[in-house]
Amino acid sequence: MSELLDIATRVAGWANDGEQVEVFVVHETETEVRAYEGEVESFTRAESQGVGVRVIVDGKQGYAYAGTLDDTAMQETLREARDNASFAEPDEFNGLAVPDGVEPASLELWSDTVGTFPTEDKIALAIELERAAFAADTRISGIESAEYIDTAYESAVATSTGIAAAARETGCYVSVYTLAEADGETQTGFGFSIGRDPSELDPAIAATDAADRATRLLGASKPGSERLAVVFDPWVTAQFLGIVGHTLTGEAVLKGRSMFGDRLGDAVANPMITLVDDATDPAAFTASALDGEGIATRRTPLIVEGELQAFLHNAYSSRRAGLYSTGSAVRGGFKSGPSVGAQALTLLPGKQSQADLIASIDNGFLVQGVSGLHSGVNPVSGDFSTGAEGLRIRNGELAEPIREVTIASTIQRLLQDVTGIGDDLQWLPMSSAGVSLVVGDVTMSGA
Repeated sequence: MSELLDIATRVAGWANDGEQVEVFVVHETETEVRAYEGEVESFTRAESQGVGVRVIVDGKQGYAYAGTLDDTAMQETLREARDNASFAEPDEFNGLAVPDGVEPASLELWSDTVGTFPTEDKIALAIELERAAFAADTRISGIESAEYIDTAYESAVATSTGIAAAARETGCYVSVYTLAEADGETQTGFGFSIGRDPSELDPAIAATDAADRATRLLGASKPGSERLAVVFDPWVTAQFLGIVGHTLTGEAVLKGRSMFGDRLGDAVANPMITLVDDATDPAAFTASALDGEGIATRRTPLIVEGELQAFLHNAYSSRRAGLYSTGSAVRGGFKSGPSVGAQALTLLPGKQSQADLIASIDNGFLVQGVSGLHSGVNPVSGDFSTGAEGLRIRNGELAEPIREVTIASTIQRLLQDVTGIGDDLQWLPMSSAGVSLVVGDVTMSGA
């Protein structure tokens, strides 16, 4: 990690007078093992490193990257970034991040085990996962995929404005997609287990969850249309939160692509809703001490007891808004510059189990899966419509499975109509956590 920081600092030092230079350096390794019928179907180990250089001069910004850390290539990349800047349109708000005095959190996000864990043991985990999924239920007829994935990610950022910081994280997970069959009908289910190193993974849990999700949908039918209460499974809630988080960025507000753009200080949700983005939470799969511009990440309450209190910002959007960065710059790697995004979004959990929440509902729908959600949401109006499947709730108990239905509402109304939050907070392999969520009035369209 210190080597990457040395490289970033050295290249940033090549800045000319009157220009700002940012250097983002990455080294990443990733392993993926997929099992099929007790054998290795595919094995991939990839290692990549590279540098992204951003140059800002007279309000003009240019970016270039190279997939090598060779000195000659980095010099050429800097020249290319300068050249790209010369053709850009000036923007008075363009400028690099500057140190803000916030010290990065001390987080234990790295495990040497990911690098030393033997390849044969990674393969064994994937094969064990497949075996456990078949053993979980006699109705499991096939496995779409059973895989082990790990990553070790190191990065460093240095700028001519005084930033010099580095971070590293590891992560791994196993995931399995099962096929359950009965009476000529087939249903699918998935399960996973995540951790910082392989010792934290539990293939048995992933296999059992996948089998349960698939088998409990066997015999599903398409019901009629009605309005009813829904309970979102944590996996579904996490997907909805990901969409909400996208609309709560300064970038979305500036582009007119946020339904909450002019509602700061308003009550936008039920008072039981507190929504926070906090990449300093080590339990989050996407936790990190630094954002994509080298600024310390921090806990940012977005909605507190139903009131919209903040948007997420990077250096550019905060400058446009006359505010400070919330340490929310995100990057897709060294090939692109920073944007703004939620890094570890979560609802403050409640005190009831999912079973307790279901017990309080006379007529409802436990939604365990959705399809087409991201394409079915309008970020400006908040309207959404998505395919859904799960189990009916009757008189406080789970009843028959249903599928091929559509649920529709608006994000704004969904947040206002929340009537219960579970205590089953789950960090998932994504940038938002899941929790069981009850929404009191949603349209379900079926037959």
